[in-house]
Amino acid sequence: MNNAFIFPGQGSQKIGMGKDLYNSFAEAREVFDEVDDALSLKLSQIIFDGEEEKLKLTINAQPALMCMSFAIVRVIEKMLNKSLSTIGKFTAGHSLGEYSALVSSRSIKLSDAAKILRLRGESMQSAVPVNIGAMAALIGVDIDIIHKIRSNYIDNNEVLDIANDNSPGQMVISGHNTAVEKVIADYKSLGIKKAIKLPVSAPFHCRLMQKAAEDMEGHINALNVISPNMILINNVDATPITDPFKIKESLIKQITETVRWRESIQNMCELGSSYFIELGAGNVLSGLVKRINKNVKSISIQNIDDIENFVNNLER
Repeated sequence: MNNAFIFPGQGSQKIGMGKDLYNSFAEAREVFDEVDDALSLKLSQIIFDGEEEKLKLTINAQPALMCMSFAIVRVIEKMLNKSLSTIGKFTAGHSLGEYSALVSSRSIKLSDAAKILRLRGESMQSAVPVNIGAMAALIGVDIDIIHKIRSNYIDNNEVLDIANDNSPGQMVISGHNTAVEKVIADYKSLGIKKAIKLPVSAPFHCRLMQKAAEDMEGHINALNVISPNMILINNVDATPITDPFKIKESLIKQITETVRWRESIQNMCELGSSYFIELGAGNVLSGLVKRINKNVKSISIQNIDDIENFVNNLER
């Protein structure tokens, strides 16, 4: 089956996510408990009943979202009594979601992913001093406009990069706060329909994250990675990879480079995918799929009802 399983990134987290799964399925409890043990932290308590501001912290949000996604995977596999790879050919994740995809395709162990995401969050948070960097979502924009802005509008000593190429006309920029603020202030004259500053704590996926990439290189290279049991479409190249060395290389590059989500979905469509299943908190990715290709189906699975509907429809 050419189904594609896709996994959300930071920003989709919410208090209470996965609590219904934890209370109802031993498989989900095992996932949350294993992550708690790996981190020597009751992350599950923060996820289920904590303060929103604490969950939003990068060091918590990254492993929490991966944990939520894999709990859904385990429950689906329990209900179907078979591996996700038997009903899906491709997988991809948005930014940290790539780790969720790798855990779900049994390329990386759950406990290892939890630890590496905690480290990734710490490294990304500390790479740039507070208020130096920023990010903004741009609507009604194309890559050519961004390149012109970088060439003609931004000072040479300022960083302004495309962090996410999400869908046609929707991108996220990242870099120095001064550069991002210039674009937000003058977006109409620059040919952009809308510009929204994002409430993030650091400028992710840009050259300012170079220190984080350097800090993470040794940790990622030390990871035990095996070939995934589904074809991974990676963020950096938007192409299929299954070689463990190339996966590690991509995870390091991903910290400073663009999440090429639009191209990732387009390439999976060209390779035969017509059904995209988002597993985890929120429905951002399934919405992006609809904007990228109106001829394919996409759904979001976030809770027990969603899982049961998906499984029942598969078994018909």
